[in-house]
Amino acid sequence: MTAHRRCLLNCDLGESFGAWRMGIDEQVMPFIDQASIACGFHAGDPMIINKTLLLAQQHGVSVGAHPSYPDIAGFGRRSMTLPVSELIAIMHYQIAALDGMAANLGIQLDYVKPHGALYNDMMIDARIRAAAMRAVAEHHRPLAFMMQATGDAESHRYEADAAGLEVWFEGFADRCYDDHGRLLARNREGAVHGRDQMLAQVTQLIEHNSVTTASGRRLMLQIDSLCVHGDNLAAVEAIADIRRLIEP
Repeated sequence: MTAHRRCLLNCDLGESFGAWRMGIDEQVMPFIDQASIACGFHAGDPMIINKTLLLAQQHGVSVGAHPSYPDIAGFGRRSMTLPVSELIAIMHYQIAALDGMAANLGIQLDYVKPHGALYNDMMIDARIRAAAMRAVAEHHRPLAFMMQATGDAESHRYEADAAGLEVWFEGFADRCYDDHGRLLARNREGAVHGRDQMLAQVTQLIEHNSVTTASGRRLMLQIDSLCVHGDNLAAVEAIADIRRLIEP
């Protein structure tokens, strides 16, 4: 058995919008270390952002920006073909908005984690990944960059180093992996784990630095942070158990 490594717990939060509600942020925040907060392009609005920042501050939780493609209707889960300059600009806009609102409350923004289709696209397209890294690197002060741990983690770390970024690799409690270490598309059967599968995957990640893929292959992954999706009710309901599993 591999030695138990210290692993943080993160969740994508602040994903309500106006009268529309997503997630149970108040129940999740006491158990996590990092809150990736929607910046208004896939979810979130000024009141929701402010409320989520205050909730994170109350519980001593680190705050990250969770920018996406401009896709409110599709919750940021639809890929978009954008010029590099536009992609960088929309990330600058979202990161700056969250950073500014956080600063007004005396909160420091610590990292950036892209959302949804932008996150998935950057993991398979070096052009998009380079643009996302550049957008974060060009912020007026250093921010860490959170991205998925895959079998290509070392080359991704090299890219981040070249951009002058600290990179944090994350794994997923509630999502099934394919043999390349990518997340199985949500429209595929078994893409989102139920409670028992989720807890088994967390245990395997923490104790063995690995996951079992959809085809049954064992895939080695070194992670710094474990994600529980705020829009997955089963994951939210299991958050206390997940917290206990990752404690060293």
